[in-house]
Amino acid sequence: MIITGKHVSRRALLRGVGAAVALPMLDAMVPALKAAGTTAGKLAPNRMMFVYVPNGIDMRNWTPAASGRAFAFPKILEPLAPLQDDLLVLTGLMDHNAMALGDGPGDHARASASFLTGVHPKKTAGSDVSTGISVDQVAARKVGMATRLASLELGCEDGHLAGNCDSGYSCAYVNSISWRTPTVPNPPEVNPRSVFERLFGSDEDAGDPAARARNARLDQSILDMVSDDTKRLEGGLGSTDRRKLDEYLTAIREVERQVQMAEKQASENTLATPTMAKPEGIPLEFSEHAQLMFNLMTLALQTDITRIGTFMLAREGSNRAYREIGVPEGHHGLSHHRNDPELMDKVAKINRYHMEQFAYFLRKLKSTRDGDGSLLDHTMIVYGSGISDGNRHNHNDLPVLLAGGSRVFRTGRHVKFTQDTPVSNLYLSMLDAMNVPTEKLGDSQGRLNYLADLA
Repeated sequence: MIITGKHVSRRALLRGVGAAVALPMLDAMVPALKAAGTTAGKLAPNRMMFVYVPNGIDMRNWTPAASGRAFAFPKILEPLAPLQDDLLVLTGLMDHNAMALGDGPGDHARASASFLTGVHPKKTAGSDVSTGISVDQVAARKVGMATRLASLELGCEDGHLAGNCDSGYSCAYVNSISWRTPTVPNPPEVNPRSVFERLFGSDEDAGDPAARARNARLDQSILDMVSDDTKRLEGGLGSTDRRKLDEYLTAIREVERQVQMAEKQASENTLATPTMAKPEGIPLEFSEHAQLMFNLMTLALQTDITRIGTFMLAREGSNRAYREIGVPEGHHGLSHHRNDPELMDKVAKINRYHMEQFAYFLRKLKSTRDGDGSLLDHTMIVYGSGISDGNRHNHNDLPVLLAGGSRVFRTGRHVKFTQDTPVSNLYLSMLDAMNVPTEKLGDSQGRLNYLADLA
């Protein structure tokens, strides 16, 4: 750790034998600037994240009836009601390159592959996949140089990158929304243990599978390994910083506990699961898995290990059943509801369940202090799908909302755009806020207006 007087380096780490733990932003990291009236809050970086849900949405229960600030939350969005002032519901956006454009069936693959790239993917089930560079990776190329991880890709459903997954489209398309290059996807990590070790494991062990396996068998907390360094740091901190550090370390311990419990449950589970092989350590219940992954993402953002993230709550075309909420049928099958009200209601139930997990994440960010506000204030998060009505595979009038980023955008509104406005226009505006100005992304036609307007 680098400590000069009462100054703590922004890159300081708590170190111990086989462990290194990043620190959150502390007031002690900017003492020289405080004298000039500058606070840690003004130095809090902007962050960017994308959360994807598959198979479209029951749009009857998504789109608010009124625009502007005086809008009511439909059934699916209701879990977000307490966070209304932190949201922008965006209507009228389109993903044109998810359409067939002469390539026939394959809407699910095209939806996920083009959602963040704005590029029509090449129809192939082979290794010659091609789409575009996704917005998160455009930002990561510049912003990622300032953090240990350029970006972090998470998911809740494992999948393959090879083979035919949707009418002649490669599985790489349905299992990835992040694309490092037009031909290289960034598949999401679904195992919480692997994510935790990537964030907090020692640099020496990061690429050594044997060392990682050895560490996984240890019951000792990573915080115990760095306890001596922690005590030395605490001795030089003020009361506010000590409280921040204690809250952060408590959050790490809770994530450790969740990971260990998930692994214990997985090892004790004797039920046969012939249709899906779950990686070791994944909680058996979807909500526990999703919330654990959101906790890990919060820690990664809080410690500035990364400023860019993507999260697929399920892969595109997922046929996962949600028995815990009374929906035993597969999600994809239900999305082809043929306008049957009973089936549509079950789709809405799944949509709301996904939204409840997202609301958990937003509450977590909002309760985490970050400079002059919260982590949510400094993080722009897009939640949405590349399909609107799953029955018709529509790619216009997409279900998209932007959460957080109140230091950049005027939140608390439902904004209606001209029909068929490229969703890529939104990403150009977000890249501007990340100080990564980009002339064009995919099929973008310019910046998205009205995001920072008062009305």
